[in-house]
Amino acid sequence: MHGEYKVPGGKLVVVDLDVVEGALRDVRVAGDFFLEPDEALFDINRALEGANADLPAQELAARIDAALPEGTVMFGLTSEAVGVAVRRALANAADWHDYDWQLIHTGPQPPALHMALDEVLTAEVAAGRRPPTLRVWEWGAPAVIIGSFQSLRNEVDPEGAARHGMTVVRRISGGGAMFVEPGNTITYSLCVPDALVQGLSFADSYAYLDDWVLAALDGMGVKAWYQPLNDIATAAGKIAGAAQKRMVGGTGAVLHHVTMAYDIDAEKMLDVLRIGREKLSDKGTTSAKKRVDPLRRQTGLPREAVIERMIDTFRGRYGLTEGAVTPEEMARAEELAATKFSSPEWTARVP
Repeated sequence: MHGEYKVPGGKLVVVDLDVVEGALRDVRVAGDFFLEPDEALFDINRALEGANADLPAQELAARIDAALPEGTVMFGLTSEAVGVAVRRALANAADWHDYDWQLIHTGPQPPALHMALDEVLTAEVAAGRRPPTLRVWEWGAPAVIIGSFQSLRNEVDPEGAARHGMTVVRRISGGGAMFVEPGNTITYSLCVPDALVQGLSFADSYAYLDDWVLAALDGMGVKAWYQPLNDIATAAGKIAGAAQKRMVGGTGAVLHHVTMAYDIDAEKMLDVLRIGREKLSDKGTTSAKKRVDPLRRQTGLPREAVIERMIDTFRGRYGLTEGAVTPEEMARAEELAATKFSSPEWTARVP
């Protein structure tokens, strides 16, 4: 069995192994990481040899930590990353390069249609009728998008939303509210087969699916990292939030979407969103304005240039061909936008 795991912000870890009578055998760890002393690699292999194949990544990591000689130095590598690579080998996980990725980047569309397209395209990937897809959104109207489980009245001030012409819609993924305005927001979705994240914990899958974004930001001079569970942050503040939805049917698929603040009208945001004191306290801040630091200031680049560099980074890593929403997919999305995502019943399903 063969498993690979690219440590977010680190190096590639590769594990080859066999399973005999429920135990790991002939374990061989490799990769482009740095490790001192050299002999520590063999200690890692020996620590995994004979381990129960059902052990989670954290327990495999504990075995490794206990076996490493004092003073061992890992760079671009962690013991838990080795454990994740083992789990991915056992789960027969896929690699980014196993797929032909498709890009969808079209003109502005209504908020409800964006919600519907996420659901339809991910279902098509799960069914095997669509290749894994990167979709970059263009917003046709300002909007507040609330998470699947958020209370509408707790998150949105209806008078503020009406005052600023904000459409309010609910998405199918969890997480917090998104405040978006055309030209001020960069949003993208990844619709990926479930096999790509096999062996990863729910939390690890977030950083794994966005490692290419961190590389793109680094190329623009922005040092960003994942702040668990689902924020992309810099020393100056949060710049993006991610959310996921796992879909069953067919071979299964994962919807992973991210909204990045290119620019933001903080006064308007606070007039529309009801941001609780407890949430702000949990983030260690006293003002919602200080929680978001837009990419416009940090990169000094036009929004279109930021998007272009992101797409180029993805293409350079994994390959990417131009694609489009099919007429059948669009027809289903338009129906869902009208019957589900524009309906008061769905939007207020958690009042």
